[in-house]
Amino acid sequence: MFNNNDKHPHLERLLKKSRSIDLDGSSRILILSDLHMGNGGRRDEFRHNAPLVENVMKRYYLPENYSLILNGDIEELFKFSLDTIVAQWRHIYELFLQFNEKGFFFRTFGNHDASLLDEKGYILAPFLLESLKLFYRTESILVFHGHQASVFLWETYPVVSRLIVWFLRYVAKPFGIRNFSIAYNSRRRFAIEKSIYDFSNRAKIVSVIGHTHRPLFESLSKVDYLNYRIEELCRAFPAAEKQNRDKIRDKISALKEELDACYKQGKKIGLRSGVYNTLTIPSVFNSGCAIGKRGITALEIDHEKIRLVYWYNGKQSRKYLSDRDSRPMRLDGTGYYRIILNEDHLDYVFSRLHLLA
Repeated sequence: MFNNNDKHPHLERLLKKSRSIDLDGSSRILILSDLHMGNGGRRDEFRHNAPLVENVMKRYYLPENYSLILNGDIEELFKFSLDTIVAQWRHIYELFLQFNEKGFFFRTFGNHDASLLDEKGYILAPFLLESLKLFYRTESILVFHGHQASVFLWETYPVVSRLIVWFLRYVAKPFGIRNFSIAYNSRRRFAIEKSIYDFSNRAKIVSVIGHTHRPLFESLSKVDYLNYRIEELCRAFPAAEKQNRDKIRDKISALKEELDACYKQGKKIGLRSGVYNTLTIPSVFNSGCAIGKRGITALEIDHEKIRLVYWYNGKQSRKYLSDRDSRPMRLDGTGYYRIILNEDHLDYVFSRLHLLA
């Protein structure tokens, strides 16, 4: 598939050696990443959204017969011991395992929990993989955490991980240093995404990652998607019927407000079209993370469609804008809501990929 000058040997290895699962028209899969589960204390980033994660799995995805893929950095082993994490969140682990009863359950490891490979008694050990390949007809969807795209990080992991653990436990903790992660370094996460984007386009596959904590749909961050939609609507405006122009004008105004809000919050760095191609190829998806301040993002594969969704507590979150005219759905018996941020048919995704890559 690649020549000897391939720049992504680790990713090529994943593509060749991943465990495979066939998808069909009835497949339903939830993909979550970056829970960073800790010991339940104040430094546990998962604690804030734990009730939300528990409720959406128990009340929505399990009853709707979804399978589950946890895509890396599920435990935060740089800061906490595995024993304390499992003791605190055993009920969450048992919930994960329930997905294997009607469908399937797998979890990949990330850079923050790769040491699980040495934990023989780990509760999820039978389901632990480095990557997973989903076959959709003749196409491939490669699910992996994403840290493998950094050659330095991956090849020096044993040494680097010990240094990071030492720093976080004995320096960062006493002095209150937080957010020591690639997810908070825009230049590094951009380089990771760019590398995976190039690899996926060359291999003509879809890659589903986590790692950077930034939700991506069809290789577009939220900022890029809003820019793309505004331009598309501007192009449609001159040819629109008079009665539709007001609707387009209102839609552009709403999208501009949302875009301004993104910039004010500092979300300026994404998979920028100027760095990639004029036409962005839909080869990279990212489920985001489960430790957002207002909620969690996730990817769903549902009856041959793929979608990016956002779950949030209605008391905390401002209204989320969806260009799909989606309305928030309340989870029965809770104050939690789900909204579809973006959605497309897998046939469209792969057709566009093959036409443009």
